Amino acid sequence: MSPSTEAAPRCPFGHGAEAPAGHHGYQPFQMKDPFPAYAELRAEQPVMFDERIGYYVVTRYDDIKAVFDDWETFSSENAQAPVRERGPAARKIMEEGGFTAYSGLSARRPPEHTRIRSVVQKAFTPRRFKVLEPFIRQNVVDQLERMLANPERRGDIFRDLAYDVPTVTILTLIGADVAEVDKFKRWSDSRAAMTWGDLSDEEQIPHAHNLVEYWQECQRLVRVAHEEGGDNLTADLVKAQQDGAEISDHEIASVLYSMLFAGHETTTTLISNAVRVLLAHPEQWQQLVEDPKKIPAAIDEVLRYSGSIVGWRRKALKDAEVGGVKIPEGAGLLLLMGSANRDETRFTGGEEFDISRPNAREHLSFGYGIHYCLGNMLAKLQAKIALEEIVRLAPNLKLDNPEAIEFRENLSFRVPESVPVAWEA
Repeated sequence: MSPSTEAAPRCPFGHGAEAPAGHHGYQPFQMKDPFPAYAELRAEQPVMFDERIGYYVVTRYDDIKAVFDDWETFSSENAQAPVRERGPAARKIMEEGGFTAYSGLSARRPPEHTRIRSVVQKAFTPRRFKVLEPFIRQNVVDQLERMLANPERRGDIFRDLAYDVPTVTILTLIGADVAEVDKFKRWSDSRAAMTWGDLSDEEQIPHAHNLVEYWQECQRLVRVAHEEGGDNLTADLVKAQQDGAEISDHEIASVLYSMLFAGHETTTTLISNAVRVLLAHPEQWQQLVEDPKKIPAAIDEVLRYSGSIVGWRRKALKDAEVGGVKIPEGAGLLLLMGSANRDETRFTGGEEFDISRPNAREHLSFGYGIHYCLGNMLAKLQAKIALEEIVRLAPNLKLDNPEAIEFRENLSFRVPESVPVAWEA
């Protein structure tokens, strides 16, 4: 299967354009190599108001961790808000299509967040992951063998492996049709573009139609679970509701709306970035070939060094202070975890990739505090299986023209468009 060809969000501040004075080269939507600008911001202006996006940009580890931890002052309610306002045509399409989706968990606040998370957490158990593990491994092997059968000995980890595997996993988990990978990917691309991208009013129109379809499918899955039951996460949530758990059909559909996106997009990126970064460090790749038990530690270092999500948002509910800078009530904050994860005050030699780093697990790529990513174990499990099978079946894999790899432009997600690889006979 091939990924959606939906256009990536455009960016008036990227494409090599110079940042305004005082912004230290930081381009909000540019993901090709944001790390030098992050380092300059940490050193010179760790909390900076960026008038281009209307957010206070926070770059140091301790400041970001403190904001995540103080949910009473810094609300998550804007985490899923569109970066650019939806145009009238897109709004009309979504209203007429009955689009009322809301965040599953990440943009909710206690006590609502606490109530819903407690129900979802009981269904999102290690038992379900254990059941899925052989299925995930077989899918990885099938995808890899198909790629390695190419007589030209060329492939693309993003398209040939990472694109399909996590999507099939999450569709299986929630009881959706695994034959519809391309459709769910198209919907997810539209969600990313409409929420974190920089689209014109006209560019929003096809994405608005996709979001309506996406939300209708989430509602349909809940209806099916009520009518037919099943052995999947959606059915578990409906059963919990029927047994007295305080969660509505709309909230279950909203959980699916979030999970169908977060449950595969970030894992597709994690697998892609893991292979990309490890192959760019051949000596460390060889360590994994010789000793696959080092893979879990390597995954944490990939998450630190090149995480799928490099920025997340919060809103100040009252006047506050971050890093010595006064933040007014109502202000938005963009927390650059991709910068925090390289902060030298927390990670010695933070700009260096080192799979033996002792504190790599302290990264903030899954967030921190009450909103710590519920799916982190499943994401890491899939990345672990993927790397185990790649080092077994293709130990001599090499990056093919890595300089040509491009990254999608948006505010929060660092997604490679491809990870081209080659191998010897």
